[in-house]
Amino acid sequence: MKISSLLLNPQFLLVFTVTILHRVSSDSVLALCELSVRDHNKLYNYSLTSPLPKFPHGILSEDGFYKVAANGTVLWFQLCSTMIFNHDPPMCVGCKDCGGPSRCGMGCSALVSNQIDGYPVCTTLGRPSSMLIDVLDKKSPHTGIIVKMSNNGPQRNCSLSVTVICNSNGVQGPQTFETVGFCDYTTQLKHPSGCAKIISSHGKGLGWFGTFMVIIICLFGVYLLAGTIYRYFFLHIRGIDAIPNLEIWASLPHRVQGLFMSLVRRFRGPSHGYRSSYSPVNF
Repeated sequence: MKISSLLLNPQFLLVFTVTILHRVSSDSVLALCELSVRDHNKLYNYSLTSPLPKFPHGILSEDGFYKVAANGTVLWFQLCSTMIFNHDPPMCVGCKDCGGPSRCGMGCSALVSNQIDGYPVCTTLGRPSSMLIDVLDKKSPHTGIIVKMSNNGPQRNCSLSVTVICNSNGVQGPQTFETVGFCDYTTQLKHPSGCAKIISSHGKGLGWFGTFMVIIICLFGVYLLAGTIYRYFFLHIRGIDAIPNLEIWASLPHRVQGLFMSLVRRFRGPSHGYRSSYSPVNF
């Protein structure tokens, strides 16, 4: 088959376009799963999808989803990706915007099932494209992060906030969850991906005052060098006298000392035994 005929094939164009869009969507989601926070002289880098020695998929659940249930309510979610169900899929109605009845839960990143009139009804809580990441405690960035997903539904807006606690020893899945408001949920898990890679940077730089002083010193050095070269080659002045304004620089320490002593006398007052010019004198 020629390349030109292949490019004109509608089926090929459809597959090619879907592949490109999926690749772009995946790259954008991976970018959302990274966070860098600077605290004093340290830079905290989080990358939830970076492979770890015991977790090649990072924070992504190898089952394809995390699951937690309480009081008849079931919560499914996956971080940094849509969910995949090879077993134990959601069995609930109202899953149109999250994969449909045959692929329920596989079109979003968070789903909840509530018992309404005796039937389990699904509600989409989040999508990978809406994910936001922030540190758990700005004063202690190493403790972990918060991942928030949301979904703008036709009737109400829902969300799921997952607190990822730094735990370098292993993974502890979500044990329970809380409902905040009408359709907002929070849960917590522990994972090594919640631990940041810390980069230490010594010093905070010169700052504006330090930069200003460096500029002044450099200009002063250029002035001395240019003046010395001019006096040496054009005025034929040799030795230490080639330095411009040598008398001023030589008397500068004495002037500084005199200014310092004047300030000391002004703040301390006249010393013991010092007689003012206006003191009465007995003859």
